[in-house]
Amino acid sequence: MDNYRLCDSEYRFMSIVWDNAPISSGELARLCLENLGWKKSTAYTVIKKLCERNFIKSENAVITVVVPKEKVQLDETEYFVDRTFGGSLSGLVAAFLNGRGISDKEAESLRRLIDESRGAKL
Repeated sequence: MDNYRLCDSEYRFMSIVWDNAPISSGELARLCLENLGWKKSTAYTVIKKLCERNFIKSENAVITVVVPKEKVQLDETEYFVDRTFGGSLSGLVAAFLNGRGISDKEAESLRRLIDESRGAKL
């Protein structure tokens, strides 16, 4: 299985890339300074690192996305559920709802998601 997990700073960086790609490396460095407080050298170091890990690609100083945000989110979520709840999705939901109420609209939305994931049609 491929590992599409990112540390927090890489995720914040990739959020900028996902929102702006394709983007020149210079413009990306400027956005990193503006949004993350990073020096240009830090931005270029992370670009190089994430290119080596095949999250992004740099061609002619233009950065493009290789791994979409949804894939990273899915991998992060699966890792969290496996590590924290032994792979139990119901354990995650129970922990999240512990002591909280949800609206009828939210409950219906969850029912729909469950039915769709099981291949059932209402």
